[in-house]
Amino acid sequence: MDELLIVNGHLVTWLPDAEIVENGAVLVRDGRIVAIGPSSELLETYPQVEQLDARGQLVMPGNICAHTHFYGAFARGMGIPGPPMQDFPDILARLWWRLDRALLDLDVQYSALVCLVDAIKHGTTTLIDHHASPNAINNSLDQIAVAVEQAGVRAALCYEVTDRNGRDGALAGIDENVRFWYSLKERDNLLLAGTFGLHASLSLSDETLADCVVAAQKLGCGFHIHVAEHEADEYDALYKYGKRVVHRLADAGILGTKSIVAHCVHIDAAEMNLLRETGTWVTHQPRSNMNNAVGAADVEGMLRLGIPVCLGNDGFSNNMWAEWKTAYLLHKAAHRDPRRMNGLDVVQMAVHNNAALARVFWPDLPLGKLEVGAAADIIFVDYHATTPLRAGNLPWHILFGFESSLVTTTMVGGKLLMQDRQLLTLDEAEITERSRELATAVWQRFEKLSA
Repeated sequence: MDELLIVNGHLVTWLPDAEIVENGAVLVRDGRIVAIGPSSELLETYPQVEQLDARGQLVMPGNICAHTHFYGAFARGMGIPGPPMQDFPDILARLWWRLDRALLDLDVQYSALVCLVDAIKHGTTTLIDHHASPNAINNSLDQIAVAVEQAGVRAALCYEVTDRNGRDGALAGIDENVRFWYSLKERDNLLLAGTFGLHASLSLSDETLADCVVAAQKLGCGFHIHVAEHEADEYDALYKYGKRVVHRLADAGILGTKSIVAHCVHIDAAEMNLLRETGTWVTHQPRSNMNNAVGAADVEGMLRLGIPVCLGNDGFSNNMWAEWKTAYLLHKAAHRDPRRMNGLDVVQMAVHNNAALARVFWPDLPLGKLEVGAAADIIFVDYHATTPLRAGNLPWHILFGFESSLVTTTMVGGKLLMQDRQLLTLDEAEITERSRELATAVWQRFEKLSA
């Protein structure tokens, strides 16, 4: 029996109406939380259990990222030849659709490792990834899975099916999603999950969408796709198919309670209603949207309709509190109204909705909260408030006081991945050195590829 008693922490449970538990303790057994209460009581009840002293730090559930791209790690610092990219379609063609073609098998693995080092250090314990590597499709998800298992975090993986690399490339992407889904049964662990990846409406024919639906129905899984990140996605759908993106995807059988649509910056009211009716998950990535200058999604409107909007990072750093802060500020700036995007809306997305989305992939494993029966995915945050700290004002302490460097300890399934800021499962120095070597070769291949 694997047991650990966390003591002397201020427990942030993220349970409804739950106050912060001062000087609390959490008993972890076989990867789950089995008891919570005052440190004095649990120390008396479980005197023989190994202890981990939180030393007055906040003890919280690990953060969850609803949409990311590990494969983009090698873009950091990379120069793009030619004039500045003028809009999002230009960014896709000149950056991302060249970078993903420059990746080979080991690049895929180390791109993931770079991001997972970042995740552990920032207290992000569960990630939903969306992968693309057109010249290294077969077994690419295994390359990521190896990195995930080595790191010890949780990740739901998929491969991005697209027609932009020809029919053979699209079929290979379908095959990779299917192959990986079945391989999960052989792995038999709670770190990995799968779904079915699609790029976006603008790069998918009706024929390919139909093939993906047939394949996914046999698996019983949903989809993970970008939707209306830029107006070009809507214009393309209207011109080619006579309907807006969300309606096209609904007609194809893509939407539903197991499917994720990322961004939704340029959907209209009818599309929002369709997302609500189908129970489809939406993810918001404010840092990426600002960087790509694509606009600000009507997140508040979607939340009011009852659409489950979650928070991702689109491949930016796995410091999810930075994403919280950007979401909080973006909508105020975009609307020139300080009343927009209440801190509680950010919590609804980043904590409660992200945790609910995670249950799609790990239905028997409650994530994102501290309660008996939940996964022991826990972080320590060395935050000592200089003003009163209560559950009711915690969101604003996070938005205005928390920094990623405050995370000192990260645990997933009861296993310590970082303790006192020392990584325990990954060799950051080796990963950094090797990734620099691999990135150099990727950049050289990138420069030879045409947009």
